[in-house]
Amino acid sequence: MTFRFDDPSHLSEHGFAGFFTVQELQETRCRSVPSEPGVYLVVRPGTTPPIFLRGSIGGHFKDRDPTVTTEKLIDKWVESTSVLYIGKAGSLRNRLKQYMDFGLGKPVGHHGGRYIWQLEHSTLLQLCWKATPDQDPAFVESHLIQNFNQQHGRLPFANLRF
Repeated sequence: MTFRFDDPSHLSEHGFAGFFTVQELQETRCRSVPSEPGVYLVVRPGTTPPIFLRGSIGGHFKDRDPTVTTEKLIDKWVESTSVLYIGKAGSLRNRLKQYMDFGLGKPVGHHGGRYIWQLEHSTLLQLCWKATPDQDPAFVESHLIQNFNQQHGRLPFANLRF
């Protein structure tokens, strides 16, 4: 089966929920996100070309600046999809709180998916998640990334490795 990453109704049919913006998740401290293990997607609604910031708004965990060059961001951009990142979590709420805090500039340990914090209007990005209490989130994440890679010939924009 081909997974339709860009179809919210398909995602919902396959157990994905949420679809909250980064801003909403930051303001609510991810209270509506379940604590179960699972996977999550970062989605950029719309089809306008991205605008990249010169510097990342992400936190400097262990004094590491998450900023990369604009050229690297342009090279990693995947034109034909709205999915920017696929992640996994032992606890969706805790992991997404870390991710949102990283985006607020706090020095927390969520370096994965950091490229989204160099996108203009990153607070408008949406996140959806799927709890996987009976499956290993790493296995589900790997399967989703493989499916994405088969469809697009590369990893999602903010996924740096398999």
